[in-house]
Amino acid sequence: MNVMYVEKYGSGSSIFFGLHGWGGNHTTFAPLIKRLPDTATFYSADLPGYGKTPAPSVWSLQAITEQIVAAIEARNLRRIVLVGNCSGAIMGLFVAQALKDRVERLVLIDPFAFMPLYFKIFVKPGFGKIAYFTTFANPIGRWLANLSLKNRRAESTDLTDSFRQVDHETTWQYLKLMGDLQGIEPFSDLTMAIDILYGERTFKAVKQSAAMYKRQWAQANCVKLGGAGHLPIEEATEQLSSIVFQKPIVSIHNSEYATSNFGRP
Repeated sequence: MNVMYVEKYGSGSSIFFGLHGWGGNHTTFAPLIKRLPDTATFYSADLPGYGKTPAPSVWSLQAITEQIVAAIEARNLRRIVLVGNCSGAIMGLFVAQALKDRVERLVLIDPFAFMPLYFKIFVKPGFGKIAYFTTFANPIGRWLANLSLKNRRAESTDLTDSFRQVDHETTWQYLKLMGDLQGIEPFSDLTMAIDILYGERTFKAVKQSAAMYKRQWAQANCVKLGGAGHLPIEEATEQLSSIVFQKPIVSIHNSEYATSNFGRP
């Protein structure tokens, strides 16, 4: 089994473990880490095939879950807050299920619960991979995609920027894995505290997914982040960090974006 690269930030007693999303790497969480409290330690991983972590020998949800679990166990991390961004939230579900005795809280940032039709196009036999590379491996394709998604992001952010330096075989394989997700019912037995955080302007599929997750877990706390699109780590950093690190909220002006269970143990 390949060893995952994990960067450690801070030295506090509260332990966070971050799983980036599609096209990201361990630096995805950099805006949050800049607001890391002295009481916390944040471990940020390069998922298999991304950044400094080699691709997995087998492309399967089980194999990747096992690598993440091994990385957590190798560091003897207990009572962790597992933070998953975008598709990393899906991997977070599998890890939380495997490590129920270690994960005390699960934070899902702009998560999907199913594969939208516009992603399914890219994994169709034959045509799908060509469509993917035309869209994401091509500078013009990325520019057009980002332009078409201007309503799902802040003006200053680029939804396709991270795809300039990724291994596109890796990102395509993760897209295929997302299609292997057979509903979220298998995770209905998760009993730890759960926060579902999504951008006000994000994709409709993410908003639908947030509602699906909320219905499944009675203990889940669902928060809409004002003004943010699909990149709330960059677009709503202060709001997000207040909730992730459970610090007093100082910049959320509309109570719709506050959490009723904020500050829970």
